[in-house]
Amino acid sequence: MKNQLSDRINSLPVSATLAMAAKARELKGQGKDIIGLSLGEPDFNTPDFIKEAAKQAIDDNYNSYSPVDGYADLKDAIITKFKRDNNLDYKPSQIVVSTGAKQSIANTLQVLLNPGDEVLLPAPYWVSYSALAIFSEATYKEIPSSIDTDFKITPEQLEAAITPKTKLILFNSPNNPSGTIYTEEDYRALAAVIEKHPNIYVLSDEIYEHINYGTKNFSFAAIPSMYDRTITVNGVAKAFAMTGWRIGYIGAPEWIARACNKMQGQITSGANCIAQRATIAALEAPVSKIQYMVTEFHKRRDIVLQLLGEIEGFKLNIPQGAFYVFPDISAFFGKEFNGVKIENASDFALYLLEYANVATVTGEAFGAPDCIRISYAASEAQIREAISRIKKALS
Repeated sequence: MKNQLSDRINSLPVSATLAMAAKARELKGQGKDIIGLSLGEPDFNTPDFIKEAAKQAIDDNYNSYSPVDGYADLKDAIITKFKRDNNLDYKPSQIVVSTGAKQSIANTLQVLLNPGDEVLLPAPYWVSYSALAIFSEATYKEIPSSIDTDFKITPEQLEAAITPKTKLILFNSPNNPSGTIYTEEDYRALAAVIEKHPNIYVLSDEIYEHINYGTKNFSFAAIPSMYDRTITVNGVAKAFAMTGWRIGYIGAPEWIARACNKMQGQITSGANCIAQRATIAALEAPVSKIQYMVTEFHKRRDIVLQLLGEIEGFKLNIPQGAFYVFPDISAFFGKEFNGVKIENASDFALYLLEYANVATVTGEAFGAPDCIRISYAASEAQIREAISRIKKALS
């Protein structure tokens, strides 16, 4: 019974992306031919060299509890990766390995936030950010952007949003859901605002860093004034096609890392031992070993933009990273198709599921109510068929 559950869990919304995926699976189970473009999951298999490392770990009898914050040699690999890819210097005591980047984010919010603290979310933002702020008994405030600004906020907007209660700002670049990348210049301008507020911290979610199309990822913590106030979150799910292996990690000020270690020790303890050994192989490999996936995503992005551009009413920008397009579909609001009136992005996404058999996600879940998220982590054939169905359903 809901009234017997805690206020904490009752206040927590269901993940919109997972809910849409569940709805799509339900319709598939009823025999409908649903094309799923809703989940943020690469459709590639984990590279063989990573799988071989996992097999070796089994043969080497890695089967005991691991250290709560991760194996020492995995932390060394993470430190080397941070230096190589991000120009960031961390010590082992600043690294915590977790069961996915989502746990890394949850740990950070839990150890930093008190009831009444305020979290700023540049929108659009990943759906779990707002939910985890709620779960941490903080409040959150969206800073809106639009397709006309390439889904970036300005320093002026950030300054206007900050209040005495602001404790944490969450940035995500390359961004889920928009694919937008904040450049070094963008981040330095935003950092100039945050520098004036010494009690504000930044969580920089860089899980999509290697999936970029020419605009290289820049780490917020690489700005010297921000290093001691930034928690850098990353993991192997997206770039290495390892979503189910569940390994994420942070590089953070030592006092925050210690607190996350303490928190994790009471919740899950150390992450999966075999997945940790496989992650060492992933992070020690040159980034060129996963370039074939990035090249394919780039090709698919261009196909999606071309095909959606042929449908009147879709307003598009050119995302520079991740594997999503985030079109503004507000031109369809107030219109009627097949007897269904489209009032908002949720109506639009549900209409596409019902009449085009294509699963997408409403932008309302990401703080961008004029948009929908379309994932192109699907085969070219599926993408072409899905957009053909969408075009037909809207004609």
